[in-house]
Amino acid sequence: MSYYTLAHGDPRFIHQHLVDAYGAQHVRPSKSTIGAALTLAGLYLAVERSFTGKQVQQMHMLMAKRPNKWPAFSPPGGMGPLTVADALAAEPRVERDEMLMLWCGSVWAAWSRDHERVRQMVDPFL
Repeated sequence: MSYYTLAHGDPRFIHQHLVDAYGAQHVRPSKSTIGAALTLAGLYLAVERSFTGKQVQQMHMLMAKRPNKWPAFSPPGGMGPLTVADALAAEPRVERDEMLMLWCGSVWAAWSRDHERVRQMVDPFL
């Protein structure tokens, strides 16, 4: 799937959505909290704000430049019904791209208890 999204050629840079969905679905306990914070920020921006992958990437860079104590996020019990395998199983281009975004929405929905915290973390940067 990484090869597909990196070789895609679309200036919207959908690879960022893959990175964020996979990252949020595979959050592990860590002393560093920036990884989970930025993947959730990316999903919020993509799913709720309709940011392109390129716009999410630019926001990640902006957020990472500012000194900040990033909140810790504990993974929810379930990570949504879709996985990277569902996106990969879809036909390339339109269907796969749409499934990638459905997967992003599924993962974002799984983190619903943290939505408000993510919005409060991201919105000051908008």
